[in-house]
Amino acid sequence: MLTFLGFAMVMTFMYLIMTKRLSPLIALTMVPIAFAVLAWALSSEFASLGHVKLDALGPMMLDGIRKLAPTGVMLLFAILYFAVMIDTGLFDPAVRWILKLVKGDPLKVALGTVFLTLVVSLDGDGSTTYMICVAAMFPLYKRLGMNPLIMTCLMLLSSGVMNLTPWGGPTARAASTLHVDPADVFVPMIAPMLLAIGWLFFLAYLYGRSERARLGILQIGETEGANVTVSQCEEARRPHLRWFNGLLTLALMAALVVGVLPMPVLFMIAFGIAMIVNYRCLNMQKQRIAAHAENVLAVVSLIFAAGIFTGILSGTGMVDAMSKGLLAVIPDALGPYMAVITALVSLPFTFFISNDAFYFGVLPVLAEAAAAYGISPVEIARASIVGQPVHLLSPLVPSTYLLVGLAKVEFGDHQRFTLKWATVTCMFLLVGALLLGVFPLYSR
Repeated sequence: MLTFLGFAMVMTFMYLIMTKRLSPLIALTMVPIAFAVLAWALSSEFASLGHVKLDALGPMMLDGIRKLAPTGVMLLFAILYFAVMIDTGLFDPAVRWILKLVKGDPLKVALGTVFLTLVVSLDGDGSTTYMICVAAMFPLYKRLGMNPLIMTCLMLLSSGVMNLTPWGGPTARAASTLHVDPADVFVPMIAPMLLAIGWLFFLAYLYGRSERARLGILQIGETEGANVTVSQCEEARRPHLRWFNGLLTLALMAALVVGVLPMPVLFMIAFGIAMIVNYRCLNMQKQRIAAHAENVLAVVSLIFAAGIFTGILSGTGMVDAMSKGLLAVIPDALGPYMAVITALVSLPFTFFISNDAFYFGVLPVLAEAAAAYGISPVEIARASIVGQPVHLLSPLVPSTYLLVGLAKVEFGDHQRFTLKWATVTCMFLLVGALLLGVFPLYSR
């Protein structure tokens, strides 16, 4: 029964936001509460629900919020920091250079979106990647009249492929859970990643060619390109401090990669320094914070609402039940195919439940079953990261809300537009891994 309620809760949530009957914020809050109350009401009829207590809902939700609180704080100050950098005009030269390079050609803009996202994604943090890439590319999409869903799709898929790096998260989780070297997991996956990257450039080419046919090539003169700015407030621009802001941002990125301090703390410090140096007037500081308060509230509120969703999903035992239910439907005859099965189930598993729940809860069970057929833990670890492009479309991924918020598109629209291409990208990773022997199709 818990398995049924868990999947029903996730599907109800997806239906409500994709059909735009509820906003993600309201759906993330109310849907899990409704299902938790339903589980409590049914507990007298089903013994498997006996541990679901109404007075435990509060602690469950607080526990979920507590776990996502550092992410919420990080996003709050990260959004403010990069918003201030945009205000100061730090990214204006980059946008002018890209605009000059693409020369108003939607095809080149789409290809440039993939290239830029792949490069910026090397830092391993999706939120930072989206903030930088959207700041650089969104003005071009608006100027040319291109569909912003193409931008969010290409950025998410590019970030999803690069998320397989050891510092991206999933690879480190898989390696630590199965006690293998992260390098042994990642290095053989580089070739399949390159194959997937080639597919992403091809997808960008297809969309870019379609947009070129629809919009044509906009003739942008040298003078017009030289005057393009990302900042929306002339009073806030600080071109004379561009070198300082650039060095501060590079130092922040380096500190994030090295892990000098926790990410929320680093963004808080960087934001404080940026405000003090760029806007010494107290009123100006207040104006800049107020100007971006709407974006901050829209994203951070979703993070804490997602905490309620994940808290109830875990606290009621629905996650464990969903995992066991899916594993139970795998017949014994398919045991020799456990590596491929692991890769395939990683798509729905990491979409419906968190990465932590999958890699620390489900993956050890899959690896143990695969060991009976001679499939090594490192091969299962490689297979388990194939589903990451689909994972990033999950309503449980905070950075995706940031992406759609910055691009001003609806979360449901983004999911519908991107899901099929995310699945195809996962298939390129899977086929590439099988062809190159990264993990076996069949083990005797």
